[in-house]
Amino acid sequence: MKFVLAYHGGEMPQDPDQVQAIMAAWQSWMESHGTAFTDMGNPIAATVTVDSSGVNEGGGVNPLTGYSLIEAADLDVATAIAQSCPILQAGGSVEVGQAVDM
Repeated sequence: MKFVLAYHGGEMPQDPDQVQAIMAAWQSWMESHGTAFTDMGNPIAATVTVDSSGVNEGGGVNPLTGYSLIEAADLDVATAIAQSCPILQAGGSVEVGQAVDM
C-alpha cells in the first residue's frame, strides 16, 4: 500500500553544524526502513491554503513543511515508521495518509 507522510512544523536551526546533524538523522531514519521510501520527498518552502473563503498566506494553522512517499503493509506499519521520524524531536508532527489507487 502507498502512504504519504506529510510533515508539519519543526524548527530548522541556523547553525551549520546543527543543520548537518539534522540532515544526517533524516538520512539515517530513511535508510533504516530499507526500501519503504519510494520517494524521499522534499522540504516545502512557502505555502498558502485555498478554501471556499479565499487564500490564506502561510498555509493556515498547521502549514506543510515537507513530504515523503512510502510503501507499507498497512496503516499500522506506516504509522510505526512515522513514530521514529526526526521531525518529532524538533517539535513537528507527521500526518500519515493512505494514497488510494484510482
